[in-house]
Amino acid sequence: MMTAFQFSRRAAIAMGGAYVALAPRFGRADTGPSADLWDRWLARNDASTRTVDNTAYAAFLKKYVVESPDGVNRVAYGRVDPADKAALDVYVAQLEAAPVSDFSAREQLPYWINVYNAATVKMIVDHYPLDSITDVPLGGFFSFGPWGEKILTIEGEEVSLDDVEHRIIRPVFKDPRIHYGVNCASIGCPNLAVEPFTADNIERLFDEGAKAYVGHERGAKVTGGAGTPARLTVSSIYSWFESDFDADGGVVAHLQKYATPEKAARVAEAGEVFGHNYDWSLNDADAVS
Repeated sequence: MMTAFQFSRRAAIAMGGAYVALAPRFGRADTGPSADLWDRWLARNDASTRTVDNTAYAAFLKKYVVESPDGVNRVAYGRVDPADKAALDVYVAQLEAAPVSDFSAREQLPYWINVYNAATVKMIVDHYPLDSITDVPLGGFFSFGPWGEKILTIEGEEVSLDDVEHRIIRPVFKDPRIHYGVNCASIGCPNLAVEPFTADNIERLFDEGAKAYVGHERGAKVTGGAGTPARLTVSSIYSWFESDFDADGGVVAHLQKYATPEKAARVAEAGEVFGHNYDWSLNDADAVS
């Protein structure tokens, strides 16, 4: 038996349309979880030279992330062979065993992004096939998705994906581009990067991710013109986490910052956000028609 909400989402997916986020996992359509600092994770050692070996994860991403012609990176979850699944499991276990509190701040941010993304991919592979990450059978009957489940143990602490994103990454590092780094295995999400995050590449990957998402219609779409008002529809990410973009002067200014000149002009013409949406369909390479 499924709830009316589950039915409506699955019906939207079956019809091939983008799922409008009228009832996201956060409980309200217009706001997401606050950046509620878990100060346990403020510890760092900026003199440390410790790093994480991302070799296995890099090989996994190279083999299974598909850069699709429509601009959406998809993952071939159903093609992951047993050896590569085992290697991914080992990598996630290595992340869990890492002494992150003894890392420098420069190493901690890419570490946490890789934790989030690798654990998410592992969870999808473990439960595949799925229509959506919201179908992962964790969190209880009334939970929308698995994000609140304590699926990781790091430095003796049980940690959920929500903890990683909303209690560590967002409040500790306070960069709106974080939203282009973490990936929730959905079509509506910014792309999963084709390489692990590191201290050396994180600025490049953040900027590339921002430009790709803002440039894509699932990030920002302006309609109208030629005598009709320009209307800006954006990803629900910009509504759920609106305050995160205040660092750039708000959502509209942030979009202009990372859009092409032509799109930035259209965003400026619209001037404000008219609506938002999100597609929770799985970013599955084998689901492309």
